[in-house]
Amino acid sequence: IREAAAIAAQAFSAVLERLRPGMTEREIAADLDYAIRRGGAQEVSFPTIVASGANSALPHAWPQDRTVRPGDMLTIDFGAVFEGYHSDETCTFVLGRADAKQERVYQVVKEAHDRAIEAIRAGVACRAIDSAARSWIEGQGFGESFTHGTGHGVGLDVHEYPRLAAQSEAVLEAGMVVTVEPGVYLPGLWGVRIEDLVVVQKDGCSVLSKIPKEFRIIEI
Repeated sequence: IREAAAIAAQAFSAVLERLRPGMTEREIAADLDYAIRRGGAQEVSFPTIVASGANSALPHAWPQDRTVRPGDMLTIDFGAVFEGYHSDETCTFVLGRADAKQERVYQVVKEAHDRAIEAIRAGVACRAIDSAARSWIEGQGFGESFTHGTGHGVGLDVHEYPRLAAQSEAVLEAGMVVTVEPGVYLPGLWGVRIEDLVVVQKDGCSVLSKIPKEFRIIEI
């Protein structure tokens, strides 16, 4: 899984350098899929999500023929398969220029992401991890805009046991690999999701994802 995450991250970084005005979501997704395979992956973990502008407010958006443009939020959810094991990571950033609301919502999601990771360790209930992220987002006034669970297991499939969700009865065990992926989605505007892959340890966790998740503006 660590190698799958590294392959995906290297491919993602290369694709970011090739971003240009006029590219469509489909073109970016195709470029990333090719880069992941060229980097040594057997295949991509799942159909790559590239969602810009209002499309990024859809958690499972399919890439469209929409052209990316300055001021867009751009969410890319991607992964690689290496020797049968999957990775899963999501990055959201702003193209060209950002407004204050975009940065504020990003920081709300980033803090929720960080709080969830801080809470992860063997023996902790999965619903407690979800609560660590969700309670923060709710407290910032965006509770209704966080419409899915905080994470899920990853391994030989990209979606495995356990679920990090409010209804989950599962308890984290050392060695489990799970995602942490809170999001805020504002229909008609844009959305923000940040996802890292972590391995559960006895006294905490280790982040396997390679891409930094700080607020980022990409010049195009």
